[in-house]
Amino acid sequence: MSDSIGFQPAAVQFCYENVNGSCIQTHYSPVLRFILYLTYGTGVILAVLGNLLVMISILHFRQLHSPANFLIASLACADFLVGATVMPFSMVRSVESCWYFGNSYCKLHTTFDVAFCYTSLFHLCFISIDRYIAVTDPLTYPTKFTFSVSGLCIALSWAFTMTYSGSVFYTGVSADGLEELISALTCVGGCQLAVNQKWTLIHFLLFFIPSLIMIILYSKIFLVAKIQARKIENTGSTGDSSDSYKARVSKRERKAAKTLGIAVIAFLISWLPYSLDSLIDAFLGFYTPAYIYEICCWFAYYNSAVNPLIYGFFYPWFRKAIKLIVTGKVLEHGSSTMSLFSEQ
Repeated sequence: MSDSIGFQPAAVQFCYENVNGSCIQTHYSPVLRFILYLTYGTGVILAVLGNLLVMISILHFRQLHSPANFLIASLACADFLVGATVMPFSMVRSVESCWYFGNSYCKLHTTFDVAFCYTSLFHLCFISIDRYIAVTDPLTYPTKFTFSVSGLCIALSWAFTMTYSGSVFYTGVSADGLEELISALTCVGGCQLAVNQKWTLIHFLLFFIPSLIMIILYSKIFLVAKIQARKIENTGSTGDSSDSYKARVSKRERKAAKTLGIAVIAFLISWLPYSLDSLIDAFLGFYTPAYIYEICCWFAYYNSAVNPLIYGFFYPWFRKAIKLIVTGKVLEHGSSTMSLFSEQ
């Protein structure tokens, strides 16, 4: 049975053969190793290149300079950092079942992992608030969600998550009460930081509360959008120019809300299995099999690669920006003022 899934029941192998107390290494067949590296490596490439394209597009083209888009660029930055500083090292750990990057980076890796995850979540929560204001009150929205407000949201997201994650993992408070378990599991070549029930519950609430806010706001957004669409249909072409302008603005904001709503749903679907598994595991004595944890973990990591694909599918301006970047036209003089939107 083990042969059928790619495991080789050979002699026990260790991460460091000549070191006492080395972790035992899970050995995969060459074919399965290749498939795993290909699967995880594809996620890394998509997360790094995709989010880099999002950041370059929004920051380079002046037409995209808006408070909402800067939030999206900052979100892309968090996902980019997941792809650049977390996923490559997790990929090696997942396939080799060993940590070869030292104890110091083990803590930093975990800190980055948690921090960038919550940074993405907080950005999506602020984006949902932004979309709610834009859809429910599109005409006064520009005066409510300004560049200053957007900057404050970005600063709060990064400052809180980095401070929280760093203080929790570097002070060791997350492992209080788990000393015996940590001592039993500690080996050379391992990188699994234990989190006790108290901090696991706090982690889950930090995921659950913003998620609940997003679900409530997007439910209201789509309800309002449905009412607005019905009003526009009933008004038809008999309305005056101000009504026509309001209809166009409402339609644009609803479309943006729909696209970002899909990004929120993708985030929740990606991170919910991992969050629930971590919560249940902490209260049931950490019995989750390693392969279940790895599946949940990489399901969550892949979310960092999904958002650029969503933008590429739903945003024509993003597809046009990618063409300009890839073909090198973005380097031409005056490229920042190019139009990315189709003439209506």
